[in-house]
Amino acid sequence: MKLKSCYLNTMRAFKSLLICSALTAPLTWAETEATLPIETAILLAPPNVPPAITRKTPAKVIVNLTVEEMVREITPGTKYMFWTFGGTVPGKMIRVREGDTVELNLKNLASSKLPHNIDLHAVSGPGGGASQTLIAPGNQAKFTFKALNPGLYVYHCATAPVAMHIANGMYGMILVEPKEGLAPADKEYYVMQGDFYTPGAFGAGGMQPFDMQKSIDEKASYVLFNGASNSLTGKNALTAKVNDKVRIFFGDGGPNLLSSFHIIGAVFDKVYFEGGLKFQEQVQTTAVPPGGSAMVEFTTKVPGNLTLVDHALSRAFHKGAIGIMSVTGDEHPEIYSKGIQSKLSAE
Repeated sequence: MKLKSCYLNTMRAFKSLLICSALTAPLTWAETEATLPIETAILLAPPNVPPAITRKTPAKVIVNLTVEEMVREITPGTKYMFWTFGGTVPGKMIRVREGDTVELNLKNLASSKLPHNIDLHAVSGPGGGASQTLIAPGNQAKFTFKALNPGLYVYHCATAPVAMHIANGMYGMILVEPKEGLAPADKEYYVMQGDFYTPGAFGAGGMQPFDMQKSIDEKASYVLFNGASNSLTGKNALTAKVNDKVRIFFGDGGPNLLSSFHIIGAVFDKVYFEGGLKFQEQVQTTAVPPGGSAMVEFTTKVPGNLTLVDHALSRAFHKGAIGIMSVTGDEHPEIYSKGIQSKLSAE
């Protein structure tokens, strides 16, 4: 009887241990994902930036992108067939948080002529999502990935010939905010440089097709910010006030040319080089390679126009890589005085 009683007590304890273990076992990946709050990403046309993320815990973020092939002006009087993510060049910026699960939904409109896909440099996995999203016109695809690495990353079409798809405007950026977030800024802007290849020279007029041989030879007809020569000038100029802290998320879609990004009239307080979390201070010009990025921050000191350029200056003044930031506010002659001109005195 004693042995039987001991056996029964042992079995009861073992069953209790099994139940306790089951209750305290870590959740599976699927169970964990099912507990995440779901939100749809806010996507804005460049140079606008989605709002900063304020939540402190991960979420499942739904990103909806549509491939659109469309004709628009590349410079006044000259039209070009752009291939785009969401109807803009660059494609709309995606903003998520480190640790988020991202569901990427890609649609290729039936009006498209070609298949397309997307490769996000923020993805840890073969092809960055390209194989999962290769779709013919009139189709859609989706896949999920974990945003493991904070930083600013390029995304682009990776359908062959890849350089052609990128040269037609199929690139954008995804920001993976670190868990602690970014420091506040008064103004945030989204700017990408790209090189375009046409048979005609800059501003030749009419409808200009893509020139494959020029692309192979890396002889760009246009080098542009945000897909057009006037995307950041005139009524499209960026704006700020004196003493604003400005942050620009800058990327180079390529497909071929490195950018020497510079703002005439400003010094970058910080440059988060190569899109990472390390920064250099007091920078005049930063090099950004094709498929790369940088976050630049500076404080506007005085009113007037600051000029964004690729400091390979023939690209700025002859191929379109130029933009304006219009700064308003009080003068500060102790920082920057008005010029005084006079004739040289005769000797």
